[in-house]
Amino acid sequence: MGKAYIVGIGATKIDEHWEKGIRDLMTEASLRAIQDAGISKKEIQGIFVGNMSSGYLQGQEHLGSLLATWLGLPGVAANKVEAACASGGAAVHAAYLAVKSGLYDCVLAVGVEKLTDAPTSDATSALIMAEDQEYVAFAGFSFVALNALVYREYMRRFGVRQEDIALFAVHDHKYAANNPLAQYNKPLSLEDVLKSPLVADPIRLLESAPLGDGSAALVICSEEKARRLNKDVFVELAGSALATDILSLHDRPDLTTLSATVKARSMAFKQAGIDVNDIDILEVHDAFTVLGVIHLEDLGFAKKGEGWKLLKEGQLEKDGKIPTNTMGGLKARGHPVGATGVYQIYDLVTQLRGDAGANQVPDPEIGLAQSVGGVGGTVAINVVRRVR
Repeated sequence: MGKAYIVGIGATKIDEHWEKGIRDLMTEASLRAIQDAGISKKEIQGIFVGNMSSGYLQGQEHLGSLLATWLGLPGVAANKVEAACASGGAAVHAAYLAVKSGLYDCVLAVGVEKLTDAPTSDATSALIMAEDQEYVAFAGFSFVALNALVYREYMRRFGVRQEDIALFAVHDHKYAANNPLAQYNKPLSLEDVLKSPLVADPIRLLESAPLGDGSAALVICSEEKARRLNKDVFVELAGSALATDILSLHDRPDLTTLSATVKARSMAFKQAGIDVNDIDILEVHDAFTVLGVIHLEDLGFAKKGEGWKLLKEGQLEKDGKIPTNTMGGLKARGHPVGATGVYQIYDLVTQLRGDAGANQVPDPEIGLAQSVGGVGGTVAINVVRRVR
């Protein structure tokens, strides 16, 4: 199989975009990525759009053809990819397979979501569609409530204090302060987080990723095509894997691990020919603070029950052992759910190119992005590598 290279990136600011529709956001991000790649849009042969809830919230499906139309590319292969909150990461995986197989030389992977136009109750209903409607949603659970169960079990099982987990929000906001695309640029203190309202006990409002609108896009090409472009730094999409777990928490043997993360990590590492010690920079799917901690463990950076120690010891900082969420993560950069997995790779490529400004990690070569659908029902792991 051939290699896949990310040659262009583009994104909108994550915000409440009242003046823009879903087509505007994904078209804007795509055109920015194409311009960044330095190619003609006519060179795009395939489009994969990651999105979770456009049908329910906007009454609009068929996003692949919609985007192709607005880009002026009728005839190009295009489709929507849905894997709940992992839709963006899954779209990147689909694009990876398309290029690696040799079927296409150049494709777009796009993530888009628009959540703030809808009432909060509708957005909540959309998010719980990531779970089993007949057995879980019908019983009255919300997505936040499911994660609250995970939070409680993690603290009970490992004897961890909430203030040590809640630090994840403080960490993310510190880095979002320097990210112009972030939804929330204001730093937070631990006191701010712990005094914020309860959403679902023990989860506090400021431990939760916000609702937002946004789109991010990547141009992914074959090595032959990428090498013809005038680039100072090439970024290879060196590994991409998708795995699933038992969908509902009540059927799983352990609430404190996401087995899909462990499976996808192993596959992506094998594809890239690396292990956990080779990762220089990390993006984890911290929709809630406790998930950020659990992901550090499932990805192999800490023992079970000890992920919070990396956070408290400063090992997630840009000059730490494993720099993590260095552009704000889901909590502060924002979490337009179907777009998040693409934003994560946008952030990693920015770092690998040396363009992260005040948040720049010293000379990173390999990055990993973890994108999670539901409470781990699907996990996408994408590994990127700088190539001179």
